[in-house]
Amino acid sequence: MPSPDRIPVRRALLSVSDKTGLAELAAGLAAAGVELISTGGTAAALRAAGLAVREVRELTGFPEIMGGRVKTLHPVVHGGLLGRGEEDAEAAAEHGIAPIELLVVNLYPFARAAARPDCAPDEAVEQIDVGGPAMLRAAAKNHARCCPVVDPADYPRVLAAARAGGTGAALRLELAAKAFAHTAAYDADIVRYLDGLRDPGTRFGPHLRLALDRAAPLRYGENPHQRAAFYRYPGAGADTLAGAAMHQGRELSFNNLADADAAWECAHAFAEPACVIVKHANPCGAAEAASPAAAYDAAYATDPTSAFGGILAFNRPLDADTARAILERQFVEVLIAPGYGDGALEALAAKPGVRVLSAAPPAAAGAGCARVHSVSGGLLVQESDHALLGAEPPRAVTARAPSAAEARDLRFAWTVAKYVKSNAIVYARDRRTAGIGAGQASRIHSARIAALKAAEAGLELAGAAMASDAFFPFRDGIDAAHDAGVTAVIQPGGSRNDAEVIAAADEHGMAMLFTGMRHFRH
Repeated sequence: MPSPDRIPVRRALLSVSDKTGLAELAAGLAAAGVELISTGGTAAALRAAGLAVREVRELTGFPEIMGGRVKTLHPVVHGGLLGRGEEDAEAAAEHGIAPIELLVVNLYPFARAAARPDCAPDEAVEQIDVGGPAMLRAAAKNHARCCPVVDPADYPRVLAAARAGGTGAALRLELAAKAFAHTAAYDADIVRYLDGLRDPGTRFGPHLRLALDRAAPLRYGENPHQRAAFYRYPGAGADTLAGAAMHQGRELSFNNLADADAAWECAHAFAEPACVIVKHANPCGAAEAASPAAAYDAAYATDPTSAFGGILAFNRPLDADTARAILERQFVEVLIAPGYGDGALEALAAKPGVRVLSAAPPAAAGAGCARVHSVSGGLLVQESDHALLGAEPPRAVTARAPSAAEARDLRFAWTVAKYVKSNAIVYARDRRTAGIGAGQASRIHSARIAALKAAEAGLELAGAAMASDAFFPFRDGIDAAHDAGVTAVIQPGGSRNDAEVIAAADEHGMAMLFTGMRHFRH
């Protein structure tokens, strides 16, 4: 016997832009005795599939008008969706309105059309669906009696429910929330487009409407007493952390995800095989080398203590030998790479607690993405820092220009510094980090900490390069670097005391480059 909360499906209205799975759903409904109602294009597709369908204009007695702009905005349609059973039975009988228990609608592809470079504003506006959202909102509001469906992935469940005697209350509630989320995201796309027409020169318009889907609930946030969840932007692909594939391991935590994102971005900033180890949002070791194995060895050597329990990211597929070497040497929270060679996943399975992810290289180095940071009562939104250097190449400001080897290490150190929390100081030799100072209130303290890290790891700084994410306000950072053995420096420049800082570098025989671009990371 059907559950008392089930609503039998006798009539279904189908009107879809995306016809994926439509014929199969409609055929199953028809076989279950459901009357099919539809609009022009969808009705034609159903008839082509050999199914009997009643068009909305037959139901309403009113034709589609204004080139299809008006076809479902009619009391017979909306009364059928919004009717509350016995409460509205008298009005329904008086006006000849029969209930509609299932609505299957997805909307005109506005975002896809508006994103085309050749799409004129008039064409984009014509892709704004009016009747579809109105029907979805009506059915979702009346989910006590009607089941709205927007996603072809839900067709099998809905069809199974119809065959089993009707849709249940839990399913209708779930799909009602999904329908409102669908229309909210649709409206957000329209708002963003219209704001862009108003002010084409700005990236951030006067309105921000975020429409994300939950990828996973999280056990907790940064700390166990904080509730948390992971949300992804619609359409996030395999070239994002949100679209990464998880091959094994415990559930990812809030901190795992934040650190994995930092490591993955940094690793893919390098052209040659690279490994980056992140701990508490900061790289604690990074290296470029001839192979992932060599890059890992060099990155680990920067700070073996901090590497314990770290997040390891590679910009090349990870081979089985390197995977085994990592597990034998250290405890790992997360491994992320573009892929895994023969036997690598089997080797990693020896430590089933290690979280193993694969994600494709990010498209266009993050171009077009935005970063959102919450503050009390609002959000800060900015473009991703996908640039590395300004429009002009770095310029030598000291009497001595860097050698070819120094220039190579300066660029490497500068790349890593972009991903280190400010104030950031990175010492590097032979395309590998030798010491990192991060997150200090004073730049001189970051310089000293980087030297201490190098000494603790037994790494030689003689002839090393130094990168600073922002300018040196005083010469003390240059003096400290010289005392540690650094011979070349890269920094943005722009301090009132640039002349003093340059003079200090010349005094020590150091080469110094100004980039004209800073990379604060908070």
